[in-house]
Amino acid sequence: MFVRFALSAGLLATVAGAALAQMQPAPQPAPRAPQAAPAPGGMLLPNTQALFDGYVRDGKMPGVVGAFGIGDMPPLFVTSGRIAQEATAPAAGPDTLWRVYSMTKPVTGFAAMLLVEDGKLRLDQPISDFIPGFKNIRVLTDPANSLASRPAARPITVRHLVTHTAGLGYNIITKGPLLKEYERLGIVPGQVSAQVEAQAKLVRPKSLQEFASRVATLPLIADPGTKWSYSIGLDVMGAVIEKASGMSFEQFVQRRVFTPLGMQSSYWTVPRGETGRFATNYLYAGANRIPVDPGATSVWLQPPSFPYGGAGLVMSARDYDRFLHMLANRGTLGGVRVAKAETVATMMSNLLPAGVTFGGIGGMTGGTQGSALGYGAGGSVYLADAPGGFSKGTYGWGGAAGTVAFVDPVRRLRGTLMVNYMPADRFPVRTELTAALAKDAARLHP
Repeated sequence: MFVRFALSAGLLATVAGAALAQMQPAPQPAPRAPQAAPAPGGMLLPNTQALFDGYVRDGKMPGVVGAFGIGDMPPLFVTSGRIAQEATAPAAGPDTLWRVYSMTKPVTGFAAMLLVEDGKLRLDQPISDFIPGFKNIRVLTDPANSLASRPAARPITVRHLVTHTAGLGYNIITKGPLLKEYERLGIVPGQVSAQVEAQAKLVRPKSLQEFASRVATLPLIADPGTKWSYSIGLDVMGAVIEKASGMSFEQFVQRRVFTPLGMQSSYWTVPRGETGRFATNYLYAGANRIPVDPGATSVWLQPPSFPYGGAGLVMSARDYDRFLHMLANRGTLGGVRVAKAETVATMMSNLLPAGVTFGGIGGMTGGTQGSALGYGAGGSVYLADAPGGFSKGTYGWGGAAGTVAFVDPVRRLRGTLMVNYMPADRFPVRTELTAALAKDAARLHP
């Protein structure tokens, strides 16, 4: 399936330690009331429903929601379990709120493509046109041992940011002296829990523009346009979007994406009145499943330092399906056109610079493996038909807490999986979901 934002092993350990210190004893899955009869989506997709029910029954996750659609048909929602492990927690459903982490990246990539459509950005335009600090970027010469650097061979462009080829780092990937500089300057655009956030906010920049300006002072890990490396590129892209659009990043996304698509449950900051449908996020520490960010006291109830274009959104399965439905429809939804068909086609095409390949990324940082993969604006792209029924051109990405999204533009299929636990690769949910959906498809179309 698709790659997702993840946490470094060190940060996972920090979160686990903070949470375990408050837990006596460590929680186990709570007894559950009998499950209700399957929803219509579950009756039409029985293998997927059985898979979800098994996850919940076996205590792997308190609850799970899937949204699957084809063409202009409304989504089929498959649900099981609750939004938290307590037996009294509400049932998980289409409007439950989930932390989508790196499934924010396709939204940011789409926002960038809207500005390309508007003529306010060009894919191969240097970002120093908007953030002057990037005019004199440098590249590390001995990354394992020092911050020694040389002038970069070329400028960073919009294309580089949206495809992770800018040469930027990520606190979950970068190592050595550069990682220490990222941490010293607060180049950590994401949040996990109230405990971790209290420390992160002390050093993190207070605005997108300050964040981008700090990033511009640091050397790159490679010349722009020469290497795919998971990065903070989509976070820096948010700062470019602000300058190019003349409004804040969150305002632009709200006006050009969420509002026209009727996405009413997508938040950078969750309103306190919505905590009753906000799922708890869990962390697995050994055999213990720890509630690292309960919905009622979540770090997302407070405004972030700035909107994180790479990992900042909380959304419902219904909302993310609307976004995917628009992509599958080449820019329209419900009679409203939010982008030209060619804009969406470009976004979901392979935008990697010449000579750069994307071979997948595994472990805690994701799980996409194999050949015949490219990269579009904020998500991976199949360059050939793939096992499991995905067509050439299928686009998607996932999140650190287990979420997944994909669009097959040939078959006009779309799918969203919502769960919240870390690490995302604790269970082979993505592989098992692909198999279950294939069985259901064969049943519906023998």
